[in-house]
Amino acid sequence: MDYQSILDKYYPQDDALRRLLLKHSRQVADRALFICERHKELPVDFQFLEEAAMLHDIGVFRCDAPSIYCYGTEPYIRHGIIGGEILREEGYPRHARVCERHTGTGLPGYEPETLEEQIICYADKFYSKSSPDCVRSILDTAQSLEKFGHEGVVKFLEWAERFE
Repeated sequence: MDYQSILDKYYPQDDALRRLLLKHSRQVADRALFICERHKELPVDFQFLEEAAMLHDIGVFRCDAPSIYCYGTEPYIRHGIIGGEILREEGYPRHARVCERHTGTGLPGYEPETLEEQIICYADKFYSKSSPDCVRSILDTAQSLEKFGHEGVVKFLEWAERFE
């Protein structure tokens, strides 16, 4: 799979949204790959992990989030579901699952199940597209998740114990 050609198809212009998406996706991919380098005991498909991390936010352009250059009509919370639809249409159902399961620590019915889904979901929490030069600490990330419920914080901290 050539993730760059898929990104180019949906983000053809060299504009602020494309640059932000590529930066954020690379940050997430690099952190996910770093986790796997440190934890060789984890049975992870490295190539898939990088591809899926680079594509996890492909659906944002259809969302209404002007602060991050997204001028679509869908609520931002749906960007993962939208990305899943896009990647299924492209013929990549395994990558689509990562899109659908990375929001928060998983939405009801869309919790990360595979190791790759969990690692990408975890890595994504350290980087915000609204503050692309900031890397959150584990504590800051856990605190930012509290507004969505304590269960997500517990899940995130369990991942931190496993992946750090």
